[in-house]
Amino acid sequence: MACLVCGSLAFDTITDFPGRFADQILPDQVHILNVSFLVPTLRREWGGCAGNIAYTLRLLGGEPVVLAALGNDGQAYLNRFEELGIDTRSVLRVQDNYTAQAIIITDRDNNQITAFHPGAMQQAHEIGLPARDDIRLALIGPDGREAMLRRARDLRAAGIPYVFDPGQGLPMFNGDELREFITGARWVAVNDYEGRMLCDRTGQDLAALSRSHLGGLIVTLGEQGADVWIQGHCERVAGSAAEAVVDPTGCGDAFRGGLLYGLEQGWPLTQCVTLGNRLGALKIAHRGGQNHPVDRSALGLT
Repeated sequence: MACLVCGSLAFDTITDFPGRFADQILPDQVHILNVSFLVPTLRREWGGCAGNIAYTLRLLGGEPVVLAALGNDGQAYLNRFEELGIDTRSVLRVQDNYTAQAIIITDRDNNQITAFHPGAMQQAHEIGLPARDDIRLALIGPDGREAMLRRARDLRAAGIPYVFDPGQGLPMFNGDELREFITGARWVAVNDYEGRMLCDRTGQDLAALSRSHLGGLIVTLGEQGADVWIQGHCERVAGSAAEAVVDPTGCGDAFRGGLLYGLEQGWPLTQCVTLGNRLGALKIAHRGGQNHPVDRSALGLT
């Protein structure tokens, strides 16, 4: 069974600030904010939500199909995914723009400041669903605004159940649009902050949102695990301890790779989330969003 992963492919420029952002920002001066952070380390990594999720899902044994856009500097990304056995035939190549770029600064408390240039992602809506009949599951992740709207319409018309995972793209949509995404979704996945914004914009709390056709609403809580809301009832799924805390970039995407794998297998949602928590803890011990190894036997998947 193939899983369609819709969202961004990007290059991540990742830097580390050895201090704390809070020590450099004066709360009473934010109206004239002008700060500079000395970042002694810098790395360029493969990234983007769709790329990171597909990477983990593939290592788990899933069959991700990526629906995204790359710019004129993206050939190496395609080559990498083809070597990993990830289907890239539905990746749009945009010749007059760069691949999306994220510039990320992480402080000593793992808080992050990110600047994001969408580049080719702004044209992702120009490509539709792939013409194949083995896709049984999809995820709509952060992407260009028009692309996300089109994915929801197309997936709903095709009868393909999807996870609505708006991520950093959530602020682009008003309450009516978010309700429309949720109406077409089978599951919703957000972090704690996004969950609060989702409630604010839709005018419904998490219990009310979950008391619907949804198979579940998942709120990730970092090291604390995740809350799984089903028909108004919330169950906390405990987090997994990390061997080391090295880089939080892509932890949520690794979680979603585990979530999709479990959904592919038909597992109960809490079991899917447990695997997702384990993948998030595994990822945080490695730099970048696509450098963590996945040992299927250690995860009990063989």
